[in-house]
Amino acid sequence: MKRQIFAPEHDAFRATVRSFLDREVLPHYEQWEKDGIVSRDAWRAAGKQGLLGFAVPEEYGGGGTDDFRYSAVLAEEFTRAGAPGLALGLHNDIIGPYLTSLATDEQKRRWLPGFCDGSLITAIAMTEPGAGSDLQGIRTHAEDRGDHWVLNGSKTFISNGILADLVIVVAKTTPEGGAHGLSLLVVERGMDGFERGRNLDKIGQKAQDTAELFFHDVRVPKENLLGELNGAFVHLMTNLAQERLSIAVSAIAAAEHLLEITTEYVKEREAFGRALATKQHIRFEIAEMATECAVTRTFLDRCIEDHSNGELDAVHASMAKWWATELQKRVADRCLQLHGGYGYMSEYPVARAFTDGRIQTIYGGTTEIMKEIIGRSLLG
Repeated sequence: MKRQIFAPEHDAFRATVRSFLDREVLPHYEQWEKDGIVSRDAWRAAGKQGLLGFAVPEEYGGGGTDDFRYSAVLAEEFTRAGAPGLALGLHNDIIGPYLTSLATDEQKRRWLPGFCDGSLITAIAMTEPGAGSDLQGIRTHAEDRGDHWVLNGSKTFISNGILADLVIVVAKTTPEGGAHGLSLLVVERGMDGFERGRNLDKIGQKAQDTAELFFHDVRVPKENLLGELNGAFVHLMTNLAQERLSIAVSAIAAAEHLLEITTEYVKEREAFGRALATKQHIRFEIAEMATECAVTRTFLDRCIEDHSNGELDAVHASMAKWWATELQKRVADRCLQLHGGYGYMSEYPVARAFTDGRIQTIYGGTTEIMKEIIGRSLLG
């Protein structure tokens, strides 16, 4: 089915993204995978190309548009290229809204120009060793000392944790914490007591640095409070719909790309003197995946359109996230199986897609959390 959601300007942007990938990312990606981290030069190149800060006002160097379709194009093209390590979606779609909607004018002047030109890389630190999706379990805490906060605690599984120059930290600012006692504090590179642990060794997305972060009596100025004091829970819930949609967009793009390369593979690969594509079982497998992808794509495109119009709610974002990521997982598994022994070889795109995509059903809220949100909306 022909997609209806993109205009000529989005198609032109897609060509720009593909050119950027060919020039600035793919020639270096194998080395980044070995290093476990991407080059800061790539971030600066992305800023120069206009791939950062779509929704940031032009006065701060951004694109000045809240049209999510640009983010969707970026996610789709990076996914098809097999290059999730340069986490532009995290920067733009997940962290960006906190800065554009919550930052004061002074904070915007300090942070947004670097956010847009790639000189200031961002991260958000929610997850702790003992608290994942459950924000009530957060132990990192900040004590009010008059003109500053003293921050103590630790975070783990933080994407961009090694490279980040600015980290939005979710911390307790009341003894109780929870829904009415969490705040967002911005910790900047070089603050005393802010330390990074090891770059975590993951099964996939090797080029994307993921770290443990430690805060030991970090003095955070009062002017680094982001949003309302004790208002973090509401701020986090407000921005989760876009985060989950962004993950879903990359998930369906991954499933479609895997189906595409597997369809070509079974046409060429022979078994017992005939192409795999002549086998009824193979045709049924391809037919099932093609149908599932087509149906999911239709729903996702509607979600993208609704979000661009400010109409996507948390429930439908949760539906999109769990369904598309679980589909990605199923398709990756089935496509690897159809590749046989070659599918288990790291140099084949299907193998890397299998490991890179496995995190999709976990971060941004697990499949189980998504179903709980949907179920509560229907059953109370």
